[in-house]
Amino acid sequence: MGISAYAAAWFLPFVVPICLYVMYTDLSRMKITNVANLALAAVFVVIGLIVLPFDDYLWRLLGMVIVLIVGVILNAVGVMGAGDSKFIAAAAPFVALADLVLLCFIFLGCLIAAIITHRTAKMTRLRQLAPHWASWEQGKKFPMGLALGPTLIIYLALGFLYGA
Repeated sequence: MGISAYAAAWFLPFVVPICLYVMYTDLSRMKITNVANLALAAVFVVIGLIVLPFDDYLWRLLGMVIVLIVGVILNAVGVMGAGDSKFIAAAAPFVALADLVLLCFIFLGCLIAAIITHRTAKMTRLRQLAPHWASWEQGKKFPMGLALGPTLIIYLALGFLYGA
């Protein structure tokens, strides 16, 4: 993997609670909050400065800006929600460029699992555990935070276990 085990170990304990919060708010309110996105970006800005080589750190910050611009455009044309695009931008610098293909496979697995889990819970008595969640009533809209959060967590956990 392109990410170092050292960097992943530092990022992981700060990222996990933010990602769990993102999953919860997207399920319950169909919203990934700006506070969560800013917190995720702040974790990278502070911890990344400590654990990454400075040139790599700067390139990853540039990547965050580029991903944010692309996300804003995709949101403007209706491809994704604003919270989703901001979360992806805030998560982007955590990912080493060499791991991009791996990240896509992790995301695909998480997306399939999230869709199956959400649809199953929606159509069974499990829904009664949280009857007022906004995501139950959204029709074709899907709470992508349910897939995006675990994707970043799994990537960093794999980086911790198998990183450079």
